[in-house]
Amino acid sequence: MFIGAMCAAGSLNVDQYGYPAFILKILNFILGGLWLIVNYTDNQVYDYPLVKKKYVMLLILAPFILTESIVQMLYFLNMKADVITSCCGSLFGSDRASVGSDIAGLPVKISMIGFYTSFVIMLIFGIIYLLKRKFGRLFSLSGGVFFIFSCIALISFISLYFYELPTHHCPFCILQKEYGYVGYILYAALLTGAVSGLGVGILASFNKISSLSNILPLIQKRLTLLCLFSYLLFTGISSYRIISTDFTLGVF
Repeated sequence: MFIGAMCAAGSLNVDQYGYPAFILKILNFILGGLWLIVNYTDNQVYDYPLVKKKYVMLLILAPFILTESIVQMLYFLNMKADVITSCCGSLFGSDRASVGSDIAGLPVKISMIGFYTSFVIMLIFGIIYLLKRKFGRLFSLSGGVFFIFSCIALISFISLYFYELPTHHCPFCILQKEYGYVGYILYAALLTGAVSGLGVGILASFNKISSLSNILPLIQKRLTLLCLFSYLLFTGISSYRIISTDFTLGVF
């Protein structure tokens, strides 16, 4: 409906509140997911040992949710029908001074190395944790780092292989029908991996609670498996596209 907007990139740029609301939604999704993990764990044992902790988490989470609601309301209230916004091509173009354009302008080779290196490190820590119950916090940390590298990689080079255009860095167009709605799978896998991976680290803080000693390892194992599966799905789909398409960036 807005002139110049070709996808969510332009729609979020209609006013200054669009992208802050978007970022807050991602943050609150992850924080809310972590709270649900703690709440689920607490409900599995008779004495509810995490009651105080999970309600402290709620007190921390509440301001973020309130801020998101306010920013989203401001985003909708400040929409103007006669505003000419920018398309994703200009928002993520190298000639524009913004975070998106800075990420898009990163050397592809460096982005690829960072992406696959962080994936391998996360995978190694995950396997060690599953087999030996060691390095749980390091696995959780590496999962969070991989989430950040994946977001950068999506803009820097992964999206280019789906669009088969060397200048189209938009992270939103892959949600459209023309690309088989693959973006929904990629983003679902990425967010699920982030929540489950960080959840392993959160639960590691409660290892010394005796009533949780039986149930905690099982929950952490399931979260680890879910995280590894999600990140493998994300990396597998992205890598398959890079390998299978005739499009090349001539990096190596």
